[in-house]
Order: sequence, then C-alpha cells, then structure tokens
Amino acid sequence: MNIEMIVRQYNFNLEYATQLVADLTKDQMTQIPTKGLENHPAFTLGHLISGSADLNRDLGGDFSMPDAWADLFIRSGPGDPRKPDPDTEKYPSKNLLLEELENQHTKVVSRLRSMDENELLNSHLKWRFGNFMPSLYDVVIFMCINHEAMHLGQLAAWRRSMGLDSALAKIDHLKKPYH
Repeated sequence: MNIEMIVRQYNFNLEYATQLVADLTKDQMTQIPTKGLENHPAFTLGHLISGSADLNRDLGGDFSMPDAWADLFIRSGPGDPRKPDPDTEKYPSKNLLLEELENQHTKVVSRLRSMDENELLNSHLKWRFGNFMPSLYDVVIFMCINHEAMHLGQLAAWRRSMGLDSALAKIDHLKKPYH
C-alpha cells in the first residue's frame, strides 16, 4: 500500500461521513435511539476529528481542535467508560463538525504527502496496539482507514435504528475527491 492509496480511502471515509449526516436535523445529530447506540452522530464526527488531530500530531504536526471540543470528543480508546455528554447544547452544529473534519483530513493528507514512505515504515510509536501495528505507517493505515471505518459503521447502524435509508447508496461516484 502506498500513501496515495491511503489518501483515497481517507477521502472516501470523509465523503461517507458527510453522506451519513447529510439529511439529519439538528435534533437528530444528538439523538440516542437505544442502548448500545449512545455515540450519536455529533459525537461520532467529533471523535473522528480528534482522531485525525492525534494523527496529525503523530506525523509531526500540532494537535489542534476548536475550544472545548477536546473535552467533548477525546476518549482514551476501547474500554473508556465515558458516554457522550448528555447536554446536547454543548455540541457544535453539523456544518461546523463537517468543516472541521475536512480541515483535519486536509492537514493529515498534507503531512502524509510530504513524508517518505520509508520514514513512516522506520518510525515507531509506543501505543496500545503497538504489538499489532508497530510502525508509524501501521498507525496511519489504522487511523485513516480502519478507525474511521469502524466509527462510520457505528453511524450507519445508528441510521438503520432510526429508520433512515442507506447513505452509502447516495455517494456520487462521479464526484471529485476532496484532496
């Protein structure tokens, strides 16, 4: 796999995230339909934003998110018992979340394109899944593809529980990628 292949998947995830929330109302963005689907759309998008901000830092950039968003969205990983904040007024609007998700993606893609693949392969991070994914390249693939896809799958399940139609079917195959 090379960097441009990762970027294409990352761009696809951004488009899919956009389509998953495109038709949602303000109230739906923070609605919890049932136990087990507590990560509503606003939280899920915010969590993806924090993941991309973390990855940008891992790639040598800065970690930045709008004020107070880190407190809402950052989780310590699988097993973190916290649920999204029940005060729905704390959550940014859908448009702000999508703008920031695209902003974070743009920063990550820019960093990736400025790096040599060997640099990514030979750099190692200490993190909870280091035994499975020891190189920075592994982390990039996980965060850009797997991590986003896992959470977008949760959002797709959220849509199904709300009785909404498929967002995947709405992706325009003729649309130009973001980056």
